[in-house]
Amino acid sequence: IIDCAESSKGVELVAIGDVFQEAVDTAPSRIKGNLARRKLPVDDIYKVTPETTFVGLDAYKKVLACDLDMVILTTPPFFRPMQFRAAIEAGKHVFAEKPIAVDPVGVRSFIETSNMAKEKGLSVMPGTQMRRARHIMAAIEQIHEGRMGEVLSGQCVRRSGGMLDWRAEARKQKPEWSDTEYQLRRWLFVTWLSGDFIVEMHVHNLDLLNWAMGSPPVLCMAQGGRQVRTAPEYGNVYDHFSAEYEFPNGIRIEYMGAQIDGISERLDLRFIGPKGKAYIDFGDSYIEGQNPFRYDGPSVNPAVQEYADLIAGIRANEPINEGVQVAESTMTAIMARMSAYTGRALKWDWAMNSSKLRLGPESFEFGDFEMEPVAMPGITKLV
Repeated sequence: IIDCAESSKGVELVAIGDVFQEAVDTAPSRIKGNLARRKLPVDDIYKVTPETTFVGLDAYKKVLACDLDMVILTTPPFFRPMQFRAAIEAGKHVFAEKPIAVDPVGVRSFIETSNMAKEKGLSVMPGTQMRRARHIMAAIEQIHEGRMGEVLSGQCVRRSGGMLDWRAEARKQKPEWSDTEYQLRRWLFVTWLSGDFIVEMHVHNLDLLNWAMGSPPVLCMAQGGRQVRTAPEYGNVYDHFSAEYEFPNGIRIEYMGAQIDGISERLDLRFIGPKGKAYIDFGDSYIEGQNPFRYDGPSVNPAVQEYADLIAGIRANEPINEGVQVAESTMTAIMARMSAYTGRALKWDWAMNSSKLRLGPESFEFGDFEMEPVAMPGITKLV
């Protein structure tokens, strides 16, 4: 919300919704405080009233019924395909936070709705903001123009802390919380709600990988597990993954990801070609070798720029639609999780077009819902 307000003049926040009352109760002070910290005109931006503040599982429907142009969808990704469809059917432009689904069924639904948005002239902007980081844009342009020759191999690495204190107040299930309410409060650690961390967070990195390679992969073989984040409050997600992605030209790229405290941390992509090698992270990029390159131009805040581009397109009646792009990047992450969970190598065409995997309850409501056990490769079935 704050990045959106900063991005363009004349933005007004007119409605908000959340499933939990306490989130809605604290939202006005949090939002106004964050606007003020960026020295933005709070009263000109914050136009939410009690009549346009909604609570409950149907809060998103009530938000969409308000007089507004664009909606920002930031609920746990399990809900993204359903809420995205509702927003496009309501005729709203959409900012959809990444990832856009947790399973192949959801990815296919999102793509279908993205095509519907294109037919209706509506914008779809995903939260893959690093595509608007100027140094990354420049480096990938140089890769595509052949400065280092054809990519022959590479790495995509993201190793960081375990996030063990995330929403610590909800670590233990309270007697008054149903299974689904508890899981929703701990959604980051529940696969059917988050997709596991490779999908929920590392989609950023895999999105850049697909962009650099000019295509999603055609084949994936992955492994992973949980060695540290094993307590019940950490649900059923893994704390480490590794994968080998094969791309259409037969080139194989290695991915390594972890969320474990105390490990050596890294966040970068590296590519090797016959004329040199490229390095990209969220703050720097360069190419070494026969034709060296380093970006030294201006920079922007990519999290703000994505909203600036989205709103400019809406105002100019030139809608941006990056729905299929983010769906393919989400599927790239989902495919690795599916491979790691089952121990099976997967082809892109099968995962994208034929897999019937659908996580979570058929319809969400607060009540009993047993969480799936931690996946075990060789035992967990490929669906």
